[in-house]
Amino acid sequence: MATSARRPARAIAVIGGGTGSFHVLSGLRHHPELEINSIVTMMDSGGDSGRLRDEFGVLPPGDLRRCLIALSDESKLLRELFAFRFEEEPLSGRSFGNLFLLALGRMLGSEKEAVDAIGRLLQIHGRVLPVTWDHAHLIAELADGSTLEGEGTIDGVAADQAVPIERVRLHPKAAANPDALRVLTRSDAIVLAPGSLFTSTLPNLLVEGIREAIDQAEAPLVYVLNLMTRQNETPGYSAVRHVEEIARYAGRVPDIVLAHGGEISEERMRRYEAEDARPVDVDVAGLEALGVRDVRIAPLVSPPPLVRHDPTTTAEAIVAALDAWDARSSNDV
Repeated sequence: MATSARRPARAIAVIGGGTGSFHVLSGLRHHPELEINSIVTMMDSGGDSGRLRDEFGVLPPGDLRRCLIALSDESKLLRELFAFRFEEEPLSGRSFGNLFLLALGRMLGSEKEAVDAIGRLLQIHGRVLPVTWDHAHLIAELADGSTLEGEGTIDGVAADQAVPIERVRLHPKAAANPDALRVLTRSDAIVLAPGSLFTSTLPNLLVEGIREAIDQAEAPLVYVLNLMTRQNETPGYSAVRHVEEIARYAGRVPDIVLAHGGEISEERMRRYEAEDARPVDVDVAGLEALGVRDVRIAPLVSPPPLVRHDPTTTAEAIVAALDAWDARSSNDV
């Protein structure tokens, strides 16, 4: 009896950091047909990650930890343990997962070995790769000519004191993790996860070699659009403006843009009034005029109270978009 050939896994690279990557990866890990590689920003300088970076000279572990947890198939208890944060002194604000990564790196002799070991311990569905092993800080050049140094500083600027960001860069320059470059070269799709545009998404594209790898890749580039603007980073930014910035740093316009469709209740929006955050306006015709080949509108928001990407529906939208892309490409052959 003949058996049908098993379809090879679709290799997908997810680039980002913070809660955006966490939500996307949390949904994608339930799709066994995917080979998931998470490429993670290493420019965090705030919170416990920043403290560990300053005190021990290690790369900031926070975003790595979140992505490892997101891809974990381990028990709920173990995942919660790695997300646990102490409230009492002298460990107030410290993350168990961050401290575990630090200790394991010391034991095994390298941060790379520590990340790989925790991936095995948590039985992650895929791989988590730092975008770089080099130490670099994010610099924001503002419209008034001044600069802000450090992701934590940029992210922490109060909305009513913010001056528009003109551009961001790294100091010193950082070289791409060779494993991340290899993943981008062989991926069937590259996904830019949602997140703070200038402090979470774009820093990955500033690492030497990443822009070139994305620009030269034959795989479709997917951008999961942010749900809300941020007054201290993207005040009034439309979907078009977000994509223009992505293209400016990535070297290419995303082939596919996924955006939320549907109302967000006034009750939920009241939580964001103090931050002057607004839903990102989506102009489909404007995106297509930029060269986006497929603008897909879907209900992506999670249940109340916060406005976040729902892991399940966002992952399903990504997979559906890639299926449609593959079908269209097959028909064009």
